Amino acid sequence: MKTQPLNTRIFIPYSMRLVFFLLAMLPLAAQITYEGQEGPGKGKHIVFVASDHEYRTEETCPALARILAQHHGFKTTVCFGVDEQGFIKAGASDVRGLEALQSADLMVIFTRFLDLPDEQMKHIDDYLQRGGPVVGLRTASHAFKIKPGKKYSHYDFQYKGKEFEKGFGHQILGNTWVGHYGRNHKQATRIQIIADQKENVILTGVADNALCMAGAYVGIADETFTVLTESQPLNGMTANSPADEKKKPSPSTWTRHYTTKAGKKARVFHSTQGASQDILDPNYRRLILNGIYWAAGMEKEIKADSNIAFVGDYQPSNFSFGGEVKGIKPADLADLNTPIMPKKKAVK
Repeated sequence: MKTQPLNTRIFIPYSMRLVFFLLAMLPLAAQITYEGQEGPGKGKHIVFVASDHEYRTEETCPALARILAQHHGFKTTVCFGVDEQGFIKAGASDVRGLEALQSADLMVIFTRFLDLPDEQMKHIDDYLQRGGPVVGLRTASHAFKIKPGKKYSHYDFQYKGKEFEKGFGHQILGNTWVGHYGRNHKQATRIQIIADQKENVILTGVADNALCMAGAYVGIADETFTVLTESQPLNGMTANSPADEKKKPSPSTWTRHYTTKAGKKARVFHSTQGASQDILDPNYRRLILNGIYWAAGMEKEIKADSNIAFVGDYQPSNFSFGGEVKGIKPADLADLNTPIMPKKKAVK
């Protein structure tokens, strides 16, 4: 005897179907915001743009954002590169939430070879057109790799047009991608203070010879730069590794200004370092935080003994291609005390 198939459809009320539809239409949360506590940064908003393939910007940026919020009072927002499911993806050219730049007092950018959709690039372009100050870390020199013929192709690190030659890195930060200086992952870097700049306010409380694990970059200074530090490649990956005598120090930290089409000058602070392991060195970490203060026009608030302690457990990954902690969403980092990264076993 032939039986009829059961009707297994489940009735879902219209109101619930509407809720499911609206939830599906919401953009995936690709950012986190830490509301500032008390401190000199209260009332100021810093937006971090974080998506690179190798140096673990997804760890560096929230770590710095927490310090600035918890210890210094800034409101900080971190916008991550994510995949289609909303998981943080190293180097993803999908950085949602950049509309936060509309209220930003400072943009910190640590990206590499991004080709963002026009609607996302527009927020960065609008920010720069209004003359917002910029802090660039490591691969921000080659932040964008955008195909010719697109609206924002001139941001590409190899752009040939004279009106914006060599793109964002050259026009805003001062250098596009030039090349490694020494063997990355084989030669750590000693950050040496320029003698003539020892009294520069950005170097307040910063001791000489900070150790950065990321290898040096070629830095080419021009008359628009104030060079604060140089990178000395080491023959090894420890603080006591000897200097590579075949390589003279190369510019690694500088300030400059860029000029908008309307003629407004804006502050820029750039460091060729910034990997997740680099900020373990307290002197390098203080250098970056001081540079953020300066770029935000708050140099009078820079103190030699300001609190730069990490907030929550910070056990950074060894930077490498494909070395990111997978399965993490921005919301997993929203709690100030959550480890960076979650699900990592802390080193005792």
